[in-house]
Amino acid sequence: MAITIDTDLAYIQSKLNISSSKMEMYREKSIEEIIEAEAASGNQAAIQLAADMFTNVSQLIELFQLADPNNKLAIMSGMSTAQLEKLVPMLEKNDLVEGLKFFTQDALLDMLKDIPKEELVKTVLDLFSQQQIIEYMPEEQLDGLLTGLDMDKKMLLNNLETLPEIYLQQIYESVSGKEANGNAREMVEQISQLGDLDYRNAILNLQPAQKKELTYILVNQENKLFESFDSDAYTKIINRERDKNETIKGMRVIKPEYLQKMIMELPQDLLSVVTTQIDTEKFADALINKYPEIIAEIVAG
Repeated sequence: MAITIDTDLAYIQSKLNISSSKMEMYREKSIEEIIEAEAASGNQAAIQLAADMFTNVSQLIELFQLADPNNKLAIMSGMSTAQLEKLVPMLEKNDLVEGLKFFTQDALLDMLKDIPKEELVKTVLDLFSQQQIIEYMPEEQLDGLLTGLDMDKKMLLNNLETLPEIYLQQIYESVSGKEANGNAREMVEQISQLGDLDYRNAILNLQPAQKKELTYILVNQENKLFESFDSDAYTKIINRERDKNETIKGMRVIKPEYLQKMIMELPQDLLSVVTTQIDTEKFADALINKYPEIIAEIVAG
């Protein structure tokens, strides 16, 4: 399919110093035909313009009126998906985030699951406070963090002392069958001496409120622990507590390379719309250096 745009014939007339009467003769001609006719008649400006179209960014912008979004869209609509995808890295981060509006909330959440956990956590921390995250997190997720292999047992035990003694007494007695005595530090010492299975069950037997309190203390000391929660748990919280526009706002903290991959998931027609936001000079440079065949197609009409 030929790419047709509104070229600036007045610019061509001025650039090639063509009279109005002669320009009227060229009314039905393509750019290529006008330049060829003028070059054949010895017009040196036409010869120069023929070369500049494929080498000079400023000339191309003027000739094709690339500052006009409609002209950009007309060109991009005629490009293949593969060609458009190569333009996506030229978009500014704000334009990438704006392009996310073409996705549904469900699609956004699915893509959030596919990015590195570190990037997902950055988004979640932009959308919620640390306290809110722990409050919304399902108990089984808290259990997984507190008893998981990534948990530093010494760090957990040190912070376990901050819980009221009655809860420490309850969890020790729940697995040992023995009466717990002493202050918080002494009871934590007794808990630390339990076998692996009993220790794990003792932590799991904490009251939900105490699990949240302990988890909140731990993630504040070591933010990396937020990555221990499942991606699916995070996206369910986002879906329940935030609408699409709020979700997109939170996604602005994601690295551009991952936002670019998301934008490339758009269908071709929407991808062409998003890529019209590319800086005009960058786009003209891309046409000259990567897609000269597109310039030739437009010139040929």
